[in-house]
Amino acid sequence: MNNATGRTSHQDRVWSVAEHLDDVLSKIAPLDPIELQLLDAQGCVLVEDITVPVALPPFDNSSMDGYAVRAADVADATESAPAALTVIGDVAAGSGELPEIGPGQAARIMTGAPVPPGAEAVVPVEWTDGGTGQGPAATMRAHSAAPEDAGGEVRVHRPAAAGAHIRARGSDVTEGELALSAGTVLGPSQIGLLAAIGRGTVRVRPRPRVVVLSTGSELVQPGEALGPGQIHDSNSFQLTAAARAAGALAYRVGAVADDAETLRSTLEDQLIRADILVTSGGVSVGAYDVVKETLVALSSTEADGSSLAGGTVEFRRLAMQPGKPQGFGLIGPDRIPLLALPGNPVSSYVSFELFVRPAIRALMGLSEVHRPTTPARCTEAVASSPKGKRQFLRGSYDAEAGTVTPVGGAGSHLIKAMAHANALIIVPEDTTEVPAGADVEVVLLG
Repeated sequence: MNNATGRTSHQDRVWSVAEHLDDVLSKIAPLDPIELQLLDAQGCVLVEDITVPVALPPFDNSSMDGYAVRAADVADATESAPAALTVIGDVAAGSGELPEIGPGQAARIMTGAPVPPGAEAVVPVEWTDGGTGQGPAATMRAHSAAPEDAGGEVRVHRPAAAGAHIRARGSDVTEGELALSAGTVLGPSQIGLLAAIGRGTVRVRPRPRVVVLSTGSELVQPGEALGPGQIHDSNSFQLTAAARAAGALAYRVGAVADDAETLRSTLEDQLIRADILVTSGGVSVGAYDVVKETLVALSSTEADGSSLAGGTVEFRRLAMQPGKPQGFGLIGPDRIPLLALPGNPVSSYVSFELFVRPAIRALMGLSEVHRPTTPARCTEAVASSPKGKRQFLRGSYDAEAGTVTPVGGAGSHLIKAMAHANALIIVPEDTTEVPAGADVEVVLLG
C-alpha cells in the first residue's frame, strides 16, 4: 500500500465518540504545579496536603458581646435579684494586655476578643443592664460616646455556666490536623481556611489558559451591523464562556477570515499564551475550510520556518450527531493541544462539552473530568435518530421528577434551543427512535 493510499484509508475511518475522547485525553498531561498567592489560586487544584500550624481559634475567645465573669458570681442571678459586679475594664478584639477577673468582678468583652484570665463564662449584654442601672440592655453604648461604661457596675439578670459563650482554643481545628488534602479544588471556603491558618501562598496546578478563535469571513463582531451574507460571531463567545465555566483562564481571539496565512499567523501569535487552543469552523469538506487547509500542512515542507512546524493535526469523522467533523493534534515546539471543532453553534458547543471540557479538566489535574450523567424518563418521543451515530439532543432535565424533555429540533444551527437546555439526551448508535416514556441517559450541563 503506498503512502497516499494509506492516508486515504486512514481518513476514511469513522471514529466513535469514545475513541476520539480517549485519544485526546491520552495526549493531555496535567500542568506542572506552581506556587500562587491565595486569590490567584482560586479554582486551582491543590497538589499538597495542608496541615494546621496553629490551632483555630488560637485562644479562648468570646462568641458574644457582653461581660466576662466568674460563673460562681452569677450562679444565683435573676431579674428580680441581679448580681452586681464591678467592671474593671474593656477587652476588645485584638487586645493584648488582659485584666484578671477576680471575685465580684467583670470585664466588658467584645465578640472575638480573648477571654481574660479568671473569667469562666461570658454573659451576653442582653442579660444585663449594660452598666446603665436600668432594665435589660439591647446593646452596648459606643466606647467613644460613653467611656465610663468600661468601669462602674453592671447588673447581671441571668446565670451563665462555665464555658458559656466561649469558643475554646482548637474547637475548630487542632494543631497538626489535616486542613485540606491534595486534589482539593480551592473555592472561597478553602481559600478562607488557608488564610485563617496563615498560609499566604499555596502550591497548585494552575488554571489552564485556553485560547478560543472562530473562523469564517462571514462573521461579524456582536454590536456591529450585518452586511449581506453576514452573521454575528457567537461561537467564540459561547466557547470562551464554556472554558471559563470549566475552570480555565480563557482568552477570546474572535473571528479569523477564511485565509490560511491569516489563520497561521494568528495561531503562531497565540501559542505563547495557550495551554490549549480551540478553533471553531473550517473543519469539514468545503473549498473554504481554512482550518483544515492550514493545519493539514503542518508536517509538510510548506510549514518550514513556522513556529507551528512539526505539529500534527488529524481531521476525523465521528459517528455522532451533531459534531461529525473534528480535528485534534499537538502544534508548536511545546506541542500545545489544539481541538478544531465544527462551526455550527450547537455542534461546536456539544463538541466542547464532550471533548474540550474533559481536556481542560485533565490539564487541571482533576480526578473526575467528565460531566455527570443520570438516567431519566423521556417525556416526548424522539421520532428518528441516525443508525450508527450517537446523537446528542438538547433537553430540559427535571431532577425532582426524574424526567427530561427534548428542547428544539436536531438541527445543529438551533442555538436558541441550546440556550434553554440544561442537559444532553444521549441516543445510542444502535437506537433509531425513542418512544415517549422510555428511559434515556442524559449528560447534566448545569
